[in-house]
Amino acid sequence: MAAAATTTGLKAPEPMPSYAQMLQRSWASALAAARGCGDCGWGLARRGLAEHAHLAAPELLLTALCALGWTALRSAATARLFRPLAKRCRLQPRDAARLPESAWKLLFYLGCWSYCAYLLLGTRYPFFHDPPSVFYDWRPGMAVPWDIATAYLLQGSFYCHSIYATVYMDTWRKDSVVMLAHHVVTLLLIASSYAFRYHNVGILVFFLHDVNDVQLEFTKLNIYFKARGGAYSRLHGLVANLGCLSFCFCWFWFRLYWFPLKVLYATCHSSLRSVPDIPYYFFFNTLLLILTAMNIYWFLYIVAFAAKVLTGQMRELEDVREYDTLEAQPAKPCKAEKPLRNGLVKDKLF
Repeated sequence: MAAAATTTGLKAPEPMPSYAQMLQRSWASALAAARGCGDCGWGLARRGLAEHAHLAAPELLLTALCALGWTALRSAATARLFRPLAKRCRLQPRDAARLPESAWKLLFYLGCWSYCAYLLLGTRYPFFHDPPSVFYDWRPGMAVPWDIATAYLLQGSFYCHSIYATVYMDTWRKDSVVMLAHHVVTLLLIASSYAFRYHNVGILVFFLHDVNDVQLEFTKLNIYFKARGGAYSRLHGLVANLGCLSFCFCWFWFRLYWFPLKVLYATCHSSLRSVPDIPYYFFFNTLLLILTAMNIYWFLYIVAFAAKVLTGQMRELEDVREYDTLEAQPAKPCKAEKPLRNGLVKDKLF
């Protein structure tokens, strides 16, 4: 694929560092960048924005139109596909009401993650095996390959839709404020990384995060199908238990192991080696660190959930999170979906 061609020179892939090496080198690079920034301030920020940010009005308009399309498509799929499916499978009322949201997110994240996996593992892009290469040959206003631009359009428009959906379509939950902040930070990262042509890093971030959403929504759907027709399904119960274990493991491996050692190491340390005066260095790394803090925040709830199962406080994998929320405060119905949806640990509280 011509779009997948990228110039990496003859450099051999740099070995992935340990946590200690990542922290030490990143901290040293950040300190050196701070000390060497003699004219840092709003003036430099404005000049950097004018010189290096490239985001055309037609691109913004297309993203907005796609976001509206996601919202309309979700409403249509809920009314014509997901609710009839829940009725046909004779799910319990509460599970039938929660199925549309999980099914919708599963389809999107599965498609997007598969596409990003193809770009990183099935083409000549070396970014997964050699993360520092995301900054090789970087230059302001460089052309974005069409295949990466497509991934950005899908993700950016979906997170625009997700901000609206969190407020107006989804049930308001205990961690909805954190989820809303997550969507805002993610959308800001998507838009700004595209504008500053840090799209190679973005593809790696998509790949390392979306896999957990695929596992989560798939596990929740199996929880809903456990009691279809009023009878307990051992198969769906087993798949739900295995999915929960896989979700917990992959959350740590992808978001708390690979993400800091591949993405943060590349953005905090390797970026300055390839582009010494790389624009908006502190801005982007601050957003990535906020994203890391959210991943740690949710991982603590995942550990607490696993502890409840292992200690017998929870006899089986159950979808209890939003029941507590709804008992405390009735949810508002919406046009697209009825209340009482979602569950397990999304994203990621129970």
